[in-house]
Amino acid sequence: MMNRLITLTPPLTDEIVLGLRAGDRVRISGVIYTARDAAHRRLVEALKRGEPPPFDLRGAILYYVGPTPPRPGQVIGSAGPTTAERMDPYTPYLHSLGLKATIGKGKRGPEVKEALQQHKAVYLAAIGGAAAYLMKAIKEARVIAYDDLGTESIRRLVVEDFPAFVINDCHGGDYYQEGIRAYAKSGMT
Repeated sequence: MMNRLITLTPPLTDEIVLGLRAGDRVRISGVIYTARDAAHRRLVEALKRGEPPPFDLRGAILYYVGPTPPRPGQVIGSAGPTTAERMDPYTPYLHSLGLKATIGKGKRGPEVKEALQQHKAVYLAAIGGAAAYLMKAIKEARVIAYDDLGTESIRRLVVEDFPAFVINDCHGGDYYQEGIRAYAKSGMT
């Protein structure tokens, strides 16, 4: 299992994604976007009707988060990851349009893992339960689409040193599975 620390600055390219491996720690600085279940459904329906996306998907990173409203003086409220598997029905299609990375928590299904390999993309995990910590890495936030969805609207975030781990890489690597195997080998089971 690897434990390299890599800085990512979106938009990501095929070359950058090909260099990432399951187990790598990353720090993201630059623009990322947010969307959850309702926004994914609306976005994919619009794209399939031929409507332009609210942001350029090519090379983008999409964070599965529904942040709480900010308190006075804050850019954003608590911003912890939501369960990624709920976006699985939409993710392969978005990867086919150039989306290079998603950030969530939990595992991904086989269709998403296959799409990561096919379209040279990665799945990153942010630490669940660390919402207050993660919001400190968010320097700017504004709604860019589907404002009526409230916390599930699509936002443009500017982040600095946003921490995550590569869980599924485009080579078929799965950090969760590697962790299970390492634990089993340790004799602690």
